[in-house]
Amino acid sequence: MASRIHFDGRPVWAEVSLGALAYNLRAIRRWVNRPEAQAGPGGSSGKSGKSRVQRKVLAVVKGDGYGHGAAPVARALERAGADWFGVTCAAEGAELRAAGVRGPILVMTGFWTGEEKTLLDHKLTPAVTNLETLRWLERAAARRKRGPVGFHLKVDSGMNRLGVTPEEIPAFASALAASPHVHLEGVFTHFASSDVLLSPQTEDQRVRFESALERLRGLGVPTGIVHMANSAAIAARPETYSDMVRPGALLYGYHQFYDVPERRAQAEAQLPLRPAMSLRARIVLLRDVAPGAMIGYNARWTAARPSRIAVISAGYADGLMRALTNRGRALVRGQFVPLVGTISMDVATADVTGVEGVKSGDVVTLYGKDGGATQWVSDVAALLGTVSSDLLCSIGKRVPRFYVD
Repeated sequence: MASRIHFDGRPVWAEVSLGALAYNLRAIRRWVNRPEAQAGPGGSSGKSGKSRVQRKVLAVVKGDGYGHGAAPVARALERAGADWFGVTCAAEGAELRAAGVRGPILVMTGFWTGEEKTLLDHKLTPAVTNLETLRWLERAAARRKRGPVGFHLKVDSGMNRLGVTPEEIPAFASALAASPHVHLEGVFTHFASSDVLLSPQTEDQRVRFESALERLRGLGVPTGIVHMANSAAIAARPETYSDMVRPGALLYGYHQFYDVPERRAQAEAQLPLRPAMSLRARIVLLRDVAPGAMIGYNARWTAARPSRIAVISAGYADGLMRALTNRGRALVRGQFVPLVGTISMDVATADVTGVEGVKSGDVVTLYGKDGGATQWVSDVAALLGTVSSDLLCSIGKRVPRFYVD
């Protein structure tokens, strides 16, 4: 049997291994602090290669912990030694505080007017992404009269989304000097193409970011914690490590899809990870159909032989992507079976004709391990031409999560 979890209710669920999350965090920390990965340029430790640093790890738990459940994931990672946490908005940070997370939390995409109270009430560290948000934060901190409020400056080094450009650094430094109630604790940027190893964009961004750091220091602004490496950069670009790294997909067990296959294989071998989530459902009905029988919406699959069709209690509202219609597969009794017919919101169908002993109530593994066979999120993401985090974040809230290990 693929799973021994039993509960009342609709039979679809996710199993999240807290042990796998802790393992991945420890593996990442060892990897970025290995002896050959010496202090990279831009960090507060000074010139590249001149000193050894113990790099911090910011665990990215935005998007409900990439679908794994932000609160239990963050608690487990804090026990395992995560130094910082990364979220998208003040509400996500407040959720972690309510769950008992005490470590520093960076609101990575900045904030909007009206979020200041939540930021300050829950001692969240906001990213400042433009001069306007710096002024908002200064006004809110001045009203509190509780000492300087720390923030991280986001520098737009080439993604052209959020952040102060290197050319705007003098104006930022001037505005910061006129803001006595806030304090710059760190500076960071975000890479657009760190998983595209044949592209020069990441190196161009790194150089541009280094220039912004030097400009800040030249204006007398200490840069604090410097960070730029996301998951793909952590695995393949040690020159980007600086003082802290920000793993997202890596924490949950997945490398990115690099454009150089041998480099992907190398990354997976050097930094082995454990996928943290399995997604399972049950067969709720078995139906024997004759040749020519049409299955599901729009009759997109027709039986070519006498077939046994399993109705599965999971659909696209649960995270089983509709794009898997007549393309995907699942595991039943340790065997791969094809998903046939249109994936609907609440159920899907599979051809289990060749599975001996199959019966109603059997577990269907959509992501995970069953016997000697496995199908992980990355396998399905490769089939669909997307990234693992896309599928992880698509697992619906009505799917209960069970935490193991």
